Amino acid sequence: MGNPLFATKPIDALLKEAGETGEHSLKRALGPVNLVTLGIGAIIGAGIFVLTGSAAALYAGPAIMLSYILAGLGCVFAGLCYAEFASMIPIAGSAYTYGYATLGEIIAWIIGWDLILEYAFGAATVASGWSSTLVAFLQDYGISLPPQICDVPGAQWALFEGRWAPVATFNLPPEQLAALPHATAVFNLVAFLAILGVTTILIVGIKESANFNTGVVFVKLTAVLTFIAVALPYVLHHPDVVHANWKVFLPANTGAFGSYGWSGVLRGAAVVFFAYIGFDAVSTAAQEARNPQKDMPIGILGSLVVCTFLYIVVSGLLTATVHYSRLNIGAPVSLAIRETGVKWGSYVVNAGALAGLSTVMLVMLLGQSRVFYAMAHDGLLWKWAGDVHPRFRTPWKSTAITGLGAALFGSLVPIGSLGQMVSIGTLLAFVIVCAAVLILRARRPDLERPFKTPLVPVVPILGIIVALGLMASLNGITWVRLIVWLIIGMVIYFTYSVKHSKVRNSMK
Repeated sequence: MGNPLFATKPIDALLKEAGETGEHSLKRALGPVNLVTLGIGAIIGAGIFVLTGSAAALYAGPAIMLSYILAGLGCVFAGLCYAEFASMIPIAGSAYTYGYATLGEIIAWIIGWDLILEYAFGAATVASGWSSTLVAFLQDYGISLPPQICDVPGAQWALFEGRWAPVATFNLPPEQLAALPHATAVFNLVAFLAILGVTTILIVGIKESANFNTGVVFVKLTAVLTFIAVALPYVLHHPDVVHANWKVFLPANTGAFGSYGWSGVLRGAAVVFFAYIGFDAVSTAAQEARNPQKDMPIGILGSLVVCTFLYIVVSGLLTATVHYSRLNIGAPVSLAIRETGVKWGSYVVNAGALAGLSTVMLVMLLGQSRVFYAMAHDGLLWKWAGDVHPRFRTPWKSTAITGLGAALFGSLVPIGSLGQMVSIGTLLAFVIVCAAVLILRARRPDLERPFKTPLVPVVPILGIIVALGLMASLNGITWVRLIVWLIIGMVIYFTYSVKHSKVRNSMK
């Protein structure tokens, strides 16, 4: 008998769970279009509308395009590994479940706990960008919200030409900036209410959530394509602006790792990596897919390819239209479209960004509550976290608790810190999923794999190397926060989970 810490959940038990139906199981309602749009719904959002700007401003300059290519490459390797698992074990829980089946309980716990961090902070990051976009959107129509309730505590805003905006967005001489009316934010009430709204939609039902998401994805794609349609002619007709903004495509390193230069491209990739994490949220919905063996790989890889292409184009146009030094704000695409002077474009992009960020919050919180559900189902988390609502058939208690937690983070913590926390959590999950494919191929070559990762072991090993490289390029404080979070998780594991684990108890 092996070490119970590394007890694995039998694959046969997982496949039996995947086939369950009835009022205490999740409802199989999603087809391939739902899954691809779920992926695009999660992927296109915070990355393209929010984090592209701050990553270009702080780390990579216009070379942020290279960061997106690098991050996309890492995601393709991991995505191929995810697709193999999602088609083979179509069950809620994503990387947590795959780890439990292959690497053992303690590793599964670490991933599950880590995914809770990824999705909760992910939703919080997006809520922060959503609130900046809403402020810009309402100001297009002459409505100004008090800046005190529109940003995290301590953020400085100023009033210029009738518009409130964060001080960082202004391209003004210091003395003129100092003369403007200023306000200090106290609590991001807008972000707080946004998450509570999305949480309510999720509690009401998966089919309603998926349909809402599918509708909104088309609005969001319209916004992205509108930005491209407006910015591309502007860039082609103003080569002098592009030359001024792209004169230094890869800014020289300032002497610190990650501050411009090639190390900046690497850190930029680790930060915008956040922009890609939607495709692993597709795998958390595997238990709700109608034909997971065929549809999960389509959902995961299809959404990844579409989004990578759009990201590279948008990040290029963004830095060509506005100098990268001015992009460290919550709504950079909105700023860029205003610079082109096309007023209607600003309305469409802000509306699309709002819709886009709403769906990302939806998919993040969906993923988060499904991981909670899977862990509670295995006895590793408190029983209430796995309670399914008798009428809505959704894990309503875990959805409500995680929604409230994400709402508080989103209204109190700055967006840059949140984004790095999410990236490190996701990258750790990727490393484990890639390793799990290698281990399971060796241990259980006999299992039926409806989708097989090509070029094993090359693809999983490259996935591990890229993910570890990107993790290494994140800043020290992010690592400290990850370690503190994992220590809290270990305390819960050794005080509660080891006593209640269904797999351990079945071994006695």
